[in-house]
Amino acid sequence: MPNIKSSIRSVKTDAERRAKNAPIKAAIRNAARKVVAVTETGSPEEAKATFATATGLIDKASRKGIIHKNAANRKKSRLAKKISTKLKTCIILDEYLNQM
Repeated sequence: MPNIKSSIRSVKTDAERRAKNAPIKAAIRNAARKVVAVTETGSPEEAKATFATATGLIDKASRKGIIHKNAANRKKSRLAKKISTKLKTCIILDEYLNQM
């Protein structure tokens, strides 16, 4: 426990900030997991819808300063990459099956 008055105050405000930010960060992680799960098993349209939801959560957290804007863009980019590879696989598979 700190002895300096300003350090005591900062410990308190850090705890308050952490308590406020934790559920938002958890929601972002859950949304990202859902996007990956739907990408693996669901339809491309459903994956796009969950991606839009996750993107909204990430953007909102970035605007509020909960996560850095570069971190937000990195998360969105990685999710988009996972969806695009899945969509390319689906398109190639559909074309292949249609040729048979």
